[in-house]
Amino acid sequence: MQAGEPRIAHLALARAQLLEPFGLDESALLRVLGDIFVHKADYADLYFQSTRSEGWSLEEGIVKSGSFNIDQGVGVRTVAGDRTAFAYSDDISLAALQGAAQATRTIAAAGKSGRVKLPDTFGAMPPRVLYGQADPVSSLDADAKVRLLERVERMARAKDPRIVQVMANLAAEHDVVLIARQDRERGPLIAADVRPLVRVSVTVIAEQGGRREMGHSGGGGRFDYGYFSDALLQSYVDEAVAQALVNLDARPAPAGPMTVVLGPGWPGVLLHEAIGHGLEGDFNRKGSSAFAGRVGERVAAKGVTVVDDGTIANRRGSLNIDDEGNPTQCTVLIEDGILRGYLQDTMNARLMKTGVTGNARRESFAHIPMPRMTNTYMHAGSHDPAEIIASVKDGIYATNFGGGQVDITNGKFVFSASVAYRIENGRVTYPVKGATLIGNGPDVLTRVSMIGNDLALDAGVGVCGKDGQSVPVGVGQPTLRVEALTVGGTA
Repeated sequence: MQAGEPRIAHLALARAQLLEPFGLDESALLRVLGDIFVHKADYADLYFQSTRSEGWSLEEGIVKSGSFNIDQGVGVRTVAGDRTAFAYSDDISLAALQGAAQATRTIAAAGKSGRVKLPDTFGAMPPRVLYGQADPVSSLDADAKVRLLERVERMARAKDPRIVQVMANLAAEHDVVLIARQDRERGPLIAADVRPLVRVSVTVIAEQGGRREMGHSGGGGRFDYGYFSDALLQSYVDEAVAQALVNLDARPAPAGPMTVVLGPGWPGVLLHEAIGHGLEGDFNRKGSSAFAGRVGERVAAKGVTVVDDGTIANRRGSLNIDDEGNPTQCTVLIEDGILRGYLQDTMNARLMKTGVTGNARRESFAHIPMPRMTNTYMHAGSHDPAEIIASVKDGIYATNFGGGQVDITNGKFVFSASVAYRIENGRVTYPVKGATLIGNGPDVLTRVSMIGNDLALDAGVGVCGKDGQSVPVGVGQPTLRVEALTVGGTA
């Protein structure tokens, strides 16, 4: 593949789907942006999007729901100083673009002083290919999708006779985006991306002696349905069944401050929520994050390095470009315990006088972009996980999490452990149920005393919510020992 091919392929597909059917071309987009910059704007973008998505669910051997959706439209945004105006339309046309441009430019001061002479052509973003372009929605026919779900159900029921109910779901999305933007400092740019996404999940209910417990697992990424081999589906089933069966024997969790060992992979969701959101640029520019104004300070124990990396191939949280057309990157947030920076989109980077990190994300063309995480994880350390467990005299070992809440203004969080065990005298003894972890994000990082050598990323199911918008993300971490973390229990 030649160097320019990926970019050309993405742009060609985006033009064919989002511009040409509506009588638009790049010269028309330049004129619309020029109309905005008649006023004294700092930045403007046009975000075109076409999305095909589907979801299937099976319960008790029957397909209970199926959905298919096609959505397309364009969002127009103008930024002047720290003010943002935004309009969107599901009608892609020159008239709709011109109307939205006129509406959004009103936030900028009128007058010739704001006029910017635009070049005749757009600059283009260098190519990158982190994932394929294949349309996952079309990668299997409807019968094959149902058979995949039925296969998951059979696997789960065959795993253990105590499994009394199985629910399986699959979802796919094929997203084509085109971004045309004008930045007062950097000039006009056009960029496009083609984003596949698939996910399979399984939930089981086990029953024994009148007690019922639930287990859940799944995964996916930027693939088509061919990603889900029988071996991979079996691993999801094994995990879900194991969770349910473990909790059948679980005892009430103890309560109070104690040593907590966090397992690798998905438990990184605690890191995402308790720390990651507090490192997004908008919260820090406004001073509402507990991490605001602390760059260069020690905010975590030595050895703690946290990054946000949108460039990992095929990962759910990865993007070739962010939703402003900037390339994603690996951003070091905390290095050996020292806070190094925040996640930035264009506006926040300009106002904070720092570099763009490629973290502008939006749910769709109908939403405004903001600084968001991609794949956020902690680097591995040097300790063997067995060594970490053996070092704990009395504590909790949490290997999976359900829901949680965090207040980014002070970093306080509450997380529920869906799978957890008691540690006594360096041994994992029995499972516990009802354990919640209570703490403060900036504080908990200082309490990390041992970091495992077993870094793992989640299986590909993460969804992040912020200001009413949801986007796919990834999380990860190695096994961690955390001192004196408050456990809310039921014992």
